[in-house]
Amino acid sequence: MNDALRVALSDTGHTTESLAAQVGVDPKTVARWLTEGRIPHPRHRFSAAEALGRDVADIWPDISRRRDPIWFRPWQEIEREAVSLRWFESTVLPGLLQTEAYARAVLSDAGLIPRADVERHLAGRLARQGILKRDDPPQFTAVVDEAVLRRPVGGRATMHAQLRALVTACAEPHVRVHVVPSTVGAYAGLNGPFVIANSHDLRVAGYLDNQLQGQVVSDPEDIAAMMAAWENVRGEALSHWQSVDLITEVAETWS
Repeated sequence: MNDALRVALSDTGHTTESLAAQVGVDPKTVARWLTEGRIPHPRHRFSAAEALGRDVADIWPDISRRRDPIWFRPWQEIEREAVSLRWFESTVLPGLLQTEAYARAVLSDAGLIPRADVERHLAGRLARQGILKRDDPPQFTAVVDEAVLRRPVGGRATMHAQLRALVTACAEPHVRVHVVPSTVGAYAGLNGPFVIANSHDLRVAGYLDNQLQGQVVSDPEDIAAMMAAWENVRGEALSHWQSVDLITEVAETWS
């Protein structure tokens, strides 16, 4: 029995039938999620959690732990507990803002992840996005290079849908996105992506990604260097609403 799902159904007044209708599956499928502990498809899991007003990790708490690499788990815990996240990307959109189709393309098209493993990595990424839909989400600020908006990840339809979804996300009060325009020359972002997280107890941690695995950073000197890099990339970027206008404009070029 999935007790967390059972409680969520009871608290919201949903039945297996009503939840199935909202998610778009057969009621017997929801019953199997409930009584047999089946794990839904990522798209259905996200939709069900949203319909129930819960974080995906609250209903299926072991999903991301099972599906993400061991080396990523320390950062996953930091990310989940963060009160603010500052994220810079130069080549792709931040994972917490990716649509399912865009994320699948990022994970699969490079050919570095075995095809059989793509779906489990995708499930973990989509599950993590639940932190931005909580009642107490972290303040999320992203800076991306304009090239990210113009790279055809997954094809034209995927890019159009992704950028429209990004504009929608930007309307949330806790989400801010800034774009570094292509007219900017050399800046700190050319050295690679990074994330800075702040926790309730005022601790600061950083995350660096590379071709093999990610690295959690906590040394004060390293954090200071990352903060300096953040100030540089943020200083080169457009304002939030200027960025939204640019994202909207570029989205239309993909339609």
